[in-house]
Amino acid sequence: MVVKRLSASPSPVSMWPTRSALPGSNDASAISVMDRSDPPSSTQWLVNPQLDVASCVPEEGTGAYDQLHRYGVGPLQQKRIPREYFKMPAEDRDARIWELRRELGDRLTILGHHYQREEVIQFADFQGDSYGLSLRAATQTSAEYTLFCGVHFMAESADILGGENQHVILPNLEAGCSMADMAKPEDVEAAWKTLQGLGIEGIIPITYMNSAATLKAFCGRNGGIVCTSSNAPRVYDWAFERGERVFFFPDEHLGRNTAVRKDIPLDQMVVWDPFQPLGGNTAEELRNARVILWKGYCSVHARFSVEQIEKARADYPDVQVVVHPECRMEVVQAADMDGSTEFIIDVIRAAPAGTTWAVGTEINLVRRLQMQMPDKHIFCLDPIICPCSTMYRIHPAYMLWTLEHLVRGEIVNEITVDPIIAGEARIALDRMLSVP
Repeated sequence: MVVKRLSASPSPVSMWPTRSALPGSNDASAISVMDRSDPPSSTQWLVNPQLDVASCVPEEGTGAYDQLHRYGVGPLQQKRIPREYFKMPAEDRDARIWELRRELGDRLTILGHHYQREEVIQFADFQGDSYGLSLRAATQTSAEYTLFCGVHFMAESADILGGENQHVILPNLEAGCSMADMAKPEDVEAAWKTLQGLGIEGIIPITYMNSAATLKAFCGRNGGIVCTSSNAPRVYDWAFERGERVFFFPDEHLGRNTAVRKDIPLDQMVVWDPFQPLGGNTAEELRNARVILWKGYCSVHARFSVEQIEKARADYPDVQVVVHPECRMEVVQAADMDGSTEFIIDVIRAAPAGTTWAVGTEINLVRRLQMQMPDKHIFCLDPIICPCSTMYRIHPAYMLWTLEHLVRGEIVNEITVDPIIAGEARIALDRMLSVP
């Protein structure tokens, strides 16, 4: 991946901001940097230090900080933008964004992921999940600029699928994905070589859409494929038609839930921990496995629990529970149904008025469903308001900053993927598109 022009270069140290750098300090643009050798602290936040804090950061309660610290990874460092953007009254800021949008006209497409807050989603030409929005970016061939209000891997996919004349822009470079960061390309390559060294054949690599372009490229050149949360079962079928085993990354829960749906026994699944010899397994266990799952997860969906479902059923005996397949297996099995964000939206929209729904996914989507369907009782399983903290980094202030540069003919925060990586990744994406 290459970030061009006025954007910053990747930082050599982990750039997780701390509470000490949040607004209210003497220097609101300051940022505390944790070196890789420092132990993780409970005060770390994944929100941008120039923004108001989120009410909850899921990485704090799910152990993600420890894992990310071991990897020594963090988001790209975003250039600090003038504080005046954050001091503007919201109505003035929004009016200016609408004005710039009109000025740019058909040259601009704004994409908004379902997990974005309303302050951002109001400007989106299209809403959707990560894959749907990437396809939207590719089909908007008349748009010179795509402002992708999502996270980094989504912007990469949009660049891979888009045309040469299109420029994909991420308003805030620090909008990454902690789950995607849990699978580093060099560690996946090392695991692949280890498996080959054991003489284990017939392995088909599958990477979740929520991964870096380099991992999609790895799958492309090794006979593998990309999947989404909605087509993962069909992708498993594709893989097992071509091999005996699946190597699934970076989300172990989606991989396990999909395997269970395909009637693969749990004793034929193993988890690969990149910090353990043989991933924490014996050679015999790896040879007997049909599914090798990478040790990674989504911090938002890891917060949901069986206890939350039990409480929802106790409070509302007629409740229907729907969760995302990134949740742990026991949560998915305790729910009435599971599916992608688009599935969750569609199933609740199709439900009769007066029905009650407990939802296990990101809070901004749940709130939007509540607003759009007031004739139904819809609530989040997690009683603590815990938004996706990396999506939280996209803010109208950054949108305004990028748009003002665009109208001056300057491109900031452009996301481009190396042509070789893009070509290999496109192979894996095209294989996914070929799956019925």
